[in-house]
Amino acid sequence: MKSRHKRLILIVAGLAALGLAAMLVLSAFKKNLVFFFTPTQILAGEAPQGTNFRMGGLVEAGSLSRQPDGVTVSFMVTDTARHIRVNYRGILPDLFKEGKGVVVQGKLSGNALFIAEDVLAKHDENYMPPDAAYALKKAKEANKSIGATVLTDSNQKSVK
Repeated sequence: MKSRHKRLILIVAGLAALGLAAMLVLSAFKKNLVFFFTPTQILAGEAPQGTNFRMGGLVEAGSLSRQPDGVTVSFMVTDTARHIRVNYRGILPDLFKEGKGVVVQGKLSGNALFIAEDVLAKHDENYMPPDAAYALKKAKEANKSIGATVLTDSNQKSVK
């Protein structure tokens, strides 16, 4: 076999391997692709039936109910226009509260019931870890008690 034929075979084999790798990556990406919908879009029929997707909105105040088993919860998610009942079996995140933002992932069941597999609580942009908030609060209290002064560009001000 000539060297030219060997190179051609290596190039074709390399392209085939590259094509196979690209196909596997795209297949994995497609399986993990999850779309996001609001309750209004879901009730309008825009959400896929029988596949996982994410729904986001606010937890409607007064809608949270817990089952006697302690791990099953039901609540309403609203986008202020429409609402959908969500059933979830598991432990809710610490930031989960009525009136706060939430994103749930799962499937839509009959009668506008969403069966959630994951619940993600959203926080606002002013979120601060509890330890950092506590440290800042203690520092402010310490400065108040000693009457510390804060230096600025051109003058001094007393911290009150």
